[in-house]
Amino acid sequence: MVVAAVQTNVASRSAGDLDTITREFYFFNLFRVLEAIIILALMFSPYAVSWVSVLHPMLGRATAVFYLAYAMLVVAVASRNPRHYRVWIDISLVVDIAVIALAMFSIRDQYTSLALLLLVNLGGAATLLPRRISFFFAALATFGVFAQNIAGDLFNGDRREILEAGICGLAYFSVTGLCLFLGRRMRDSEALASRRGSDLRNLAQINELIIRRMKTGVLVVDSDNIVHRWNEAAAALIGNPTDGHNDLARIAPELSRRLYHWRTSRKLDNTAISLAEGAPEVIPRFTRMAANDDENVLVFLDDTSLVSRRAEQLTLASMGRLAASIAHEIRNPLAAISYSAQLLAESEALDTADQRMIEIIRNHAGRVNEIVENILHLARRERSMPESIDLVVWAERFIVDFKATLDIGANTLACKPQKASVETLVDPKQLHQVVWNLVQNAQRYGHLPGEPARISLIVRQANDNGLPILDVVDRGPGIPTKVAAQIFEPFFTTHELGTGLGLYLAREMCIANLASLDYLPIAGGGSCFRITFQPPPSPSFT
Repeated sequence: MVVAAVQTNVASRSAGDLDTITREFYFFNLFRVLEAIIILALMFSPYAVSWVSVLHPMLGRATAVFYLAYAMLVVAVASRNPRHYRVWIDISLVVDIAVIALAMFSIRDQYTSLALLLLVNLGGAATLLPRRISFFFAALATFGVFAQNIAGDLFNGDRREILEAGICGLAYFSVTGLCLFLGRRMRDSEALASRRGSDLRNLAQINELIIRRMKTGVLVVDSDNIVHRWNEAAAALIGNPTDGHNDLARIAPELSRRLYHWRTSRKLDNTAISLAEGAPEVIPRFTRMAANDDENVLVFLDDTSLVSRRAEQLTLASMGRLAASIAHEIRNPLAAISYSAQLLAESEALDTADQRMIEIIRNHAGRVNEIVENILHLARRERSMPESIDLVVWAERFIVDFKATLDIGANTLACKPQKASVETLVDPKQLHQVVWNLVQNAQRYGHLPGEPARISLIVRQANDNGLPILDVVDRGPGIPTKVAAQIFEPFFTTHELGTGLGLYLAREMCIANLASLDYLPIAGGGSCFRITFQPPPSPSFT
């Protein structure tokens, strides 16, 4: 039963608890050595012998020598391997009680003082043992004190007080109960402190990660103008200084000048500056680390390009909502115009010229309707829901769907994978819309006069960074350089019936999926629209 309890108790201990128990067990064993030295001095010292009147010198001295040897053995062996500490404590407590009982039996006077030594043993063990086992050893110690009283009366003729033994037993149970309570509270406090410490370490790591990945540059500068910390954005904005160069006056002289101006006058200069060649312009802000700390200063570098981009995004969003509202209002009169043109076309009194005019009305109404539909689609664009897919399998299925939906005639559409499997993370529905638009454009414009279009979907991984790539390639005349610079702009088109929103929407959907869409000319004629994806997510470890 004791061994099973030991195994259960050890299994329930965490690594932190075991470290604490190791320290407590070590000092507990050191105190046993002190006890053995006290008993040894009591049995061998002539002053102590005359003071306490040893009745059985041989028994007392043999017990003291054995106890010291055992205490040294426990310190040398058991303290270094605390995994079986419960077994060592159980055995050691039995030895402690037996040795104290024999030592008390061997002397005539002051034997009660030796009984008090067991208070420390029982109390220390109670902080390490379960409640039932602790009270069992308290009862065993009480039995040992009563047993030596009875043995003293029978063999020594020494009348010993039963009341003193009873008081010692009461003290044993009281100290055991008190130490059990204190031990439980101590363990709870240590566990709480350990959890709080772990939470603080995790919070510090999270704060460090947030600061390191912030788009705003952050630096910590002391009163000597030495930079102690900076995040990734700050390092990029000040030109990525090499290790060992942390003097602000050397790595960013203008920033150092503005910091000195702020320290002396507490006034900020909000003029944008560039701190390194090729770096974007920033607006520095300064603040003290704490209310009473004039030594360390936090420097924030706000990238003006990010602010401008944010303002541009807000403007585009507002314009998008306005355009969607206008497009929605256009649909009703546009439908009336189309319906009226359809009714006119059914009249038998129209001549050829009028029929041509009606055809023009219907064509341009259809074009306007397509523009309206594209604008509304852009305004209602759903959030991407990326999935991990195999681009090779997806491209093969896309070709089957495209051929089943549209008649490509003499044109050819094929998939050319350069790797058996290419994994990526993307929304399959939005990718389908993007590639469908690119293939339609290639079928319409990507062929030489009088020849069919030859379109290829090439799936591969980049050689330099291993990112997944999907190329839509045609062998047509290509796109002139001046036109290629504008093809992704909204409403830009070179075709009289085009809306100019197809490629713009395709690029926006790619950006929503953390991908990029670029145009690459092909030497010898032809066009390549390249979609570069993000790599698939790596397995997470907890």
